[in-house]
Amino acid sequence: MGVTIVSFLLFSCSDDVLNAVNRNHDNPTTADSKYIVADIITNTAFSNIGGDFNTYLSTYVEHEVGIDNQLYRAEMRSGEPIMASTYNNVWLNLYSMLKNAKIVIAKCSEAGGRDDGNLVTRGIAEVLAAYNSALLTDMFGDTPWSEAGLINDDLTPKYMNPKIDKQEDIYKGINAYLDAAIIDFQGTDAKSAIGNFDLLYSGDKSKWTKLAYGLKARYTLRLLAKATNKEAELDKVLDYVSKSFTSVNDQAAFDIYNETNLNPLFDFQWSRDGLAASESVAEKLIERDDPRLRRVFIDADWEQVEEPDADNYFMAPNGNPEQLRYYYNTSVFVYSQLAPTMFMSYHELLFIKAEALARKGQIDEAEEVLKEAVIAAIANCEISVEAADYAPQLLVYGGLYIFTDPIDDDEAADYFDESVKPLFDENPLKEIMIQKYLGFFGASGESTEIYNDIRRLKALGEDLIPLANTKQFPLRLPYGNSDTTTNPEVKSAYGNGQYVYSEPVWWAGGSR
Repeated sequence: MGVTIVSFLLFSCSDDVLNAVNRNHDNPTTADSKYIVADIITNTAFSNIGGDFNTYLSTYVEHEVGIDNQLYRAEMRSGEPIMASTYNNVWLNLYSMLKNAKIVIAKCSEAGGRDDGNLVTRGIAEVLAAYNSALLTDMFGDTPWSEAGLINDDLTPKYMNPKIDKQEDIYKGINAYLDAAIIDFQGTDAKSAIGNFDLLYSGDKSKWTKLAYGLKARYTLRLLAKATNKEAELDKVLDYVSKSFTSVNDQAAFDIYNETNLNPLFDFQWSRDGLAASESVAEKLIERDDPRLRRVFIDADWEQVEEPDADNYFMAPNGNPEQLRYYYNTSVFVYSQLAPTMFMSYHELLFIKAEALARKGQIDEAEEVLKEAVIAAIANCEISVEAADYAPQLLVYGGLYIFTDPIDDDEAADYFDESVKPLFDENPLKEIMIQKYLGFFGASGESTEIYNDIRRLKALGEDLIPLANTKQFPLRLPYGNSDTTTNPEVKSAYGNGQYVYSEPVWWAGGSR
């Protein structure tokens, strides 16, 4: 099924956008819930997971280097990290998708309504509401939430300037959404089943249940620094993991991309050419004699870079690149036109499990799980390399010149035994986090989760993922200017934007 990457509507907390919504005669409240869910999944994947967050944050976490225009300024920490306009598009889309999820939940709960009794569809909407809520508060901290996206019976907004909620309270709401979804997935769709309009799992409620538990594991670990009993929270993480994905076939991968609906990282690079290969990532791969080194870099002539001694090995220095396009190497992933975007990957779940086990002192079990995680992450890397090798838009111009052999599971296992295990033995938790960092380097939209990891590790007093850029590290993202100019609470909270360098979000040790 082809899916156009558009939204049924756009929503923000601001007067102008809400008034525009009120004038929309094709408002999705008039549509079947299954159509709205298809839109939420698509926009969440393309715009909210794989879009501006992941693109900018890939430079903050040094998966990529910004070498042109906005991304260069982000790399140099000049303007973009504090500007309210930087993330306004995704700010709008997050609130749009949260609103649409709330609409679906209401439609499936309304006694006698068209979608009343569609419990699976409601559960899906609850998971999507939780997911977008987490993206909102993880990036912006305290933010409008409980009053955002609510509408009256006549479709007018209930609150023109919704209040800012505390992040702690938003997280309580996220977990409530997931708990409600898990209960709903025990039921059925009483009326029209969602079927293929569910672009992740085609209505398979068992897989949605596994995703809900996987997200509970992710978010419980996220809040570890705030836990009064860390051991008990780690036990919860492992319990949730045990109820989540059992293989790569369960992971939540959005793969509805084709020649016109593009992987968002590819879409950005193809139009802007604003990213170059990260010297920091390359050095971590070199240190480990990691076989991914021969697979994941391309020179300016689209030829694969095989090793650091190669004549065409030329990475961009983090924090100090020349502002030049078509100059440095790039990652192969910026050409992965059809690579899937991950709501949550199987390898992420395994890395979460390995970390929880290591923190509990179960080192042998952690090693076993980490090995499986590394093998799964490398397999996902190869999917993206292949997606670049066969990218339709590149093939028009002759395509990339990729000449090295793929990394199979046996080679990945040997890499773990020979290179990863000695480092794991020396410092188990550090190597788990670095392997997760390397596993999330790619085209799947997972740089955002590494940004969250780096911040939560800082809150725990752990500096486990070394970064090379010595410039200020943004601790959070600035609110969108649709609301810094219209909502008095948001305007006051934003100030001049400099707080992004000094005030962590609540779960990372801050107060807001």
